[in-house]
Amino acid sequence: MTTTETGLPLFVLGQGADAHSERGVDCPGELPPASDPTLVERARRAKAALGDRVFVLGHHYQRDEVIQFADVTGDSFKLAREAAARPEAEYIVFCGVHFMAESADILTGDAQRVVLPDMAAGCSMADMATFDQVEECWEALEDAGIAGVTVPVTYMNSSADIKAFCGRNGGAVCTSSNARRALDWAFSRGEKVLFLPDQHLGRNTAVLEMGLSLDDCVVYNPHRPNGGLTEQQLRDAKMILWRGHCSVHGRFSAQNVDDVRERIPGVNVLVHPECRHEVVVKADHVGSTEYIIKKLEAAPAGSSWAIGTELNLVKRLGTMFPDKNVTFLDRTVCYCSTMNRIDLPHLVWALESLAAGQVVNQITVDADTTHWAKVALDRMLALP
Repeated sequence: MTTTETGLPLFVLGQGADAHSERGVDCPGELPPASDPTLVERARRAKAALGDRVFVLGHHYQRDEVIQFADVTGDSFKLAREAAARPEAEYIVFCGVHFMAESADILTGDAQRVVLPDMAAGCSMADMATFDQVEECWEALEDAGIAGVTVPVTYMNSSADIKAFCGRNGGAVCTSSNARRALDWAFSRGEKVLFLPDQHLGRNTAVLEMGLSLDDCVVYNPHRPNGGLTEQQLRDAKMILWRGHCSVHGRFSAQNVDDVRERIPGVNVLVHPECRHEVVVKADHVGSTEYIIKKLEAAPAGSSWAIGTELNLVKRLGTMFPDKNVTFLDRTVCYCSTMNRIDLPHLVWALESLAAGQVVNQITVDADTTHWAKVALDRMLALP
């Protein structure tokens, strides 16, 4: 084991484990080899044997080999709500990442069990804000005398601990499609917002949709004393943005937009609001994953689209809408590496284990965290 300059442990994949981490790198079972030609048939048999007892959720960024077995596809919050709407399903197999499975456990009944086929399927953005770091940030706001007028809002892409923190402190959860409504709600209750953990979604929403300026926003760096900010900077700011980002959407650059416009005359640039501010301001359309899908669906035949989001989804959109010219915004291949950990061997192993009566990789959130995280989620659901 080695450590980073921030003092955090760094493990080479498959070598070592941290007992205090929410995930490990070992699979507690015998995975079928990816070369097994019977994997598809094995998945079908196991799913058929479970019948209505299992409900399989597939996030839009999943591989096609996994998506084919999903009962419902969607973004993280849609899938969690779909799981909650299936109380008859004993097992919820969530083909996504860890924070999504946590949200499903929070919203489903006590008798239901949420399974994540690979416990190493995490989210780099969610991992950029730990509970201890956020508590330390809140103490800095208290020292600056502004915690009482600050409302915490966390993006859905965060751990259950962070959602619970927001619930305890008068805040709420948001998605990329309702971030504007969540921020309007927060500013009606306080003078400032602490936005977690994606700085880009917070900045893009505040500046491009709400009329705030870039000067109204500061970035809190959890790896620097006091977030790298003075107390006066914290007092002057309206948006205190956590220094987090999506490793996929953060790769896109303004140069990518310029390049694709030069290569494809008349192209429509469509990006996710997790992209950098300089990318979003150059794009033609900005919106959530569901927005991107609907935009392509409604687009005229023959139109050209360069899409700035995860590559599995972009490739699938090209297949779904062959009458449109769909291309990836960046020439460099960029999958979500952690989402891609959910592959067909892991899904087969999870389904066959459940069919044999063995519950594997169950995701559970403790009662207190569940309560306060649900408070924050319910505040979002109550938004107009």
